[in-house]
Amino acid sequence: MNKKTGVLLINLGTPDSPKVKDVRPYLTEFLNDPRVIDINPILRAVLVNLIIVPFRAPKSAKIYKELFDLYGGKSPLLEYGITVRDKLRENFSNLDGHDVTVELAMRYGKPSLDEVCARMEKAGYDQVIVLPMFPQYASASTGSALEKALRLIRNWYVIPEIKVISQYWDNPGYIDTVVERTKEFDLKSYDHILFSYHGLPVRQVDKVYEDRRCDNHNCESEINEENRWCYKATCYATTRLIAERLGLSENDYTVCFQSRLDKKWLEPFSDKVVEEWGKKGAKRLLAFSPAFVADCLETTIEIGDEYQEIFEELGGEKVDLVPSLNDHPRWIAALDEMIRERL
Repeated sequence: MNKKTGVLLINLGTPDSPKVKDVRPYLTEFLNDPRVIDINPILRAVLVNLIIVPFRAPKSAKIYKELFDLYGGKSPLLEYGITVRDKLRENFSNLDGHDVTVELAMRYGKPSLDEVCARMEKAGYDQVIVLPMFPQYASASTGSALEKALRLIRNWYVIPEIKVISQYWDNPGYIDTVVERTKEFDLKSYDHILFSYHGLPVRQVDKVYEDRRCDNHNCESEINEENRWCYKATCYATTRLIAERLGLSENDYTVCFQSRLDKKWLEPFSDKVVEEWGKKGAKRLLAFSPAFVADCLETTIEIGDEYQEIFEELGGEKVDLVPSLNDHPRWIAALDEMIRERL
């Protein structure tokens, strides 16, 4: 009898459409997550539901419309997720000794974790492999996705063996794919290279440590026993692996963090790095965004459009964006390898 395995891919999520009526509930669910805004629950409820969402939803809807319009009225994050899921299903369709089903769910929005996990419960799996689509662990992304998935699975009447892939920033296939995506760019033609990761409040990386001080743990220069689960440390470590493969020196690039909400987030801020190089007279910048496995608002619009506008205003010419992993064949192979290792 074949062993039945369910693979659960989880990404962050997307509104159903760029209309305000769809963006509002998406933001409400997202920003009310206590792992995303980790403050007093009452203060979070007031801040999110009475201030942030009412004012931000219409503005975000306009930006989402720009994104959806570029992809034929669809969300690239969702469309690439579906393609990845389907290609993995095809890869595992005739695997001897194993019956593998691959599912895709979003932490916020659709297809919802509630819906997908309910379907998976009925399948009667011998084991479930949970794979959040975030290479570097952060409580606000991977932690939140795993917490909800495991909370839903624990309520199943029959709980199968569960295997979790919490991070894979150093996975050779992941690094290979990032390197493959650069082949259309002449690295020597750029004045500087940015490795731009999604930002986090400093307090969230501080919480990884017993002394509550990320700054005390050499996160910018090494990975060690204490910082291996620190988002900042793994972002810098990811960059070192990619830079080594590309033959870049430390002077060739800057690690930076985008999408901040206030000044108490991880620095340097990506937009400020773009400004700095514009003021220096740079003409061409190249940006990587290794924290995102699929192109989305933060890559296509924030880097591709907004940073381009900032750079042009300061005399720069072009900010090129290295595409995310999306549905690249090496990325499919990397996911395939990670799953097979756990079968």
